[in-house]
Amino acid sequence: MSTSVRGMRVHVADHPLVAHKLTLLRDERTESPTFRRLADELVTLLAYEATRDVRTEAITVQTPVAPAQGVRLSAPKPLVVPILRAGLGMLEGMQRLLPTAEVGFLGMIRDEHTLLASTYAERLPEDLSGRQCYVLDPMLATGGTLSAAIEFLAERGAEHVTAVCLLAAPEGVARVERDLAELAIPTTLVTAGLDQRLNDKGYIVPGLGDAGDRLYGVVS
Repeated sequence: MSTSVRGMRVHVADHPLVAHKLTLLRDERTESPTFRRLADELVTLLAYEATRDVRTEAITVQTPVAPAQGVRLSAPKPLVVPILRAGLGMLEGMQRLLPTAEVGFLGMIRDEHTLLASTYAERLPEDLSGRQCYVLDPMLATGGTLSAAIEFLAERGAEHVTAVCLLAAPEGVARVERDLAELAIPTTLVTAGLDQRLNDKGYIVPGLGDAGDRLYGVVS
């Protein structure tokens, strides 16, 4: 299911396998090893939807029988950007579909009191002119982290940004749209589910809990 929220395209994947895996991820009884495997599988399904607009160019190849017309990914290569730490749990699933893509990293942290996001680390090209970027962040909750990440990429010249999230909240979608209203780049959100709301702690309801903790365990 695809909708447009003003300038941002929102695609909620409507597929039985997506729904099945998301249900298992939500279950509090699902332990970290199984959670990681399911998240990896779910990201690959979401990546299929997220890359529908990936740029290609026409080529001719020789089959054992005759020449055949086909396509290959265009230059510059797509850039996959997981947001640390939880986004790392989505990287392998995305690379399975885009093995030739380059990978950059953004370390962002949300202040638990103000809910504002700040960048504490980055490993990205200085010039992203003409690049299609795929941001990986499991939970689009308040929207502050994703907005900051997309703004960061836009400032370096990214041409198009697609965010891949396991779950999103309406408040987060609205926040991203509001924050990015002045940016002149197309933005797409692909998610497995658009949930009901946020609670007073900024968690998605019903959600699946803290994605980072469920992927890697609680860091005390």
